[in-house]
Amino acid sequence: MKLGDVERLRGELAEFVGDVFGSLRRRDQRRWGACYLRGLMLDGRRKSIQPMAARLPDGDMQALQQFVNQSPWDPLPVRRRIARRLSEAIAPQVWVIDDVSFPKCGRASAGVARQYCGALGKRANCQVAVSVHAATDSASCPLDWQLYLPREWTEEPGRCRRAGIPEGVVHQEKWRLALGLLDNVAGWGLDAPVVVADAGYGVSTPFRHGLEERGMSYVLALTGKEVAHELEAEPYRPDYGGLGPPTLARYRTAPRSLALHAADAAAAGRFTEVLWRQGSRGPMTSRFAVMAVRPAGKQSLAAAQTAGGGRSRWDGVLPAATVLVEWPAGHDAPTGYWISNLPPDTPVADLARWAKMRWHVEHDYRELKHGLGLDHFEGRTWRGWHHHVTLVTAAQAFLTLRRLDPKVRTPA
Repeated sequence: MKLGDVERLRGELAEFVGDVFGSLRRRDQRRWGACYLRGLMLDGRRKSIQPMAARLPDGDMQALQQFVNQSPWDPLPVRRRIARRLSEAIAPQVWVIDDVSFPKCGRASAGVARQYCGALGKRANCQVAVSVHAATDSASCPLDWQLYLPREWTEEPGRCRRAGIPEGVVHQEKWRLALGLLDNVAGWGLDAPVVVADAGYGVSTPFRHGLEERGMSYVLALTGKEVAHELEAEPYRPDYGGLGPPTLARYRTAPRSLALHAADAAAAGRFTEVLWRQGSRGPMTSRFAVMAVRPAGKQSLAAAQTAGGGRSRWDGVLPAATVLVEWPAGHDAPTGYWISNLPPDTPVADLARWAKMRWHVEHDYRELKHGLGLDHFEGRTWRGWHHHVTLVTAAQAFLTLRRLDPKVRTPA
């Protein structure tokens, strides 16, 4: 936005800040929160504190630095209020779990490490965060964030102290962080719709079990390399006359790749054309089929053993799952696989729409990064990073609410 457009929004923004930043008791904190939001929305190549302060008529670099990096305000109540307001406004059909990376130099910034960086498509020095978003076909908004702390950080307590990482924060796998975020948002009184995520989470059996333990429905992407038994497959237990420990039940046939299961579905004519969204260039359609199978492989085996109380007591029956397959016309092989705990008679159009709704988070990240400076934070502390992403979330929520208001004409 141009400076004049942002200045004209001061009154409306003040009302929004008064609501979502109501947990901040001091008036000056709310004032600098509003100032930071205006800086994020204002046109400019960099959205770090120094250039934002220089562009704003009332910008004060020192005050903004203190507000973001040192001030001890709690970002969670702010995110909770944003989550409630946006969920009311957009009525999300899915909650999307995703992670995002921030290329970063040095080793002092909280959580920075050499790891896979999605922003660069390779291993590089970066920070990684896990997020949960509310989404529909037409709108989405981040609800909660957590910075990922690589294991190497937990081995250097002094490094953690210097970055301001709280003592209770330890290394957790991304899927554990995702479950924690879902617990947070559910604890804010919001009902979980269908949870969707990419294959990084879909292939994690513990993550899927965590969702099921919480009573959450999911449609999670797979890589397509997974194997499964037919739904009707039944294991048997060889009789060794009671010699030795009980024998693990086995299947008489080897599991087959999902691609082979999909080929069978195609031969049976089970793929149908599905419209999942009206895009800007017209209807978005593809061919989909739904299959009921019993996922196999080491992860599924371990999970089934755990559920049965150990290897010696497991009866060998792998749990059934619903698998959605996309195979567009003219393609030699399927282009997408998703696993779900919803029943196999769930309408294929619903499964396809939920599976594809994850695309809106990519739009979120583009707006958050390129438009609102999500990855422009130059501080090093845990507190500063979480304050910054909360403020960026607030700016995006404010703009989303304006876009959804039919009486408002949002500046380009």
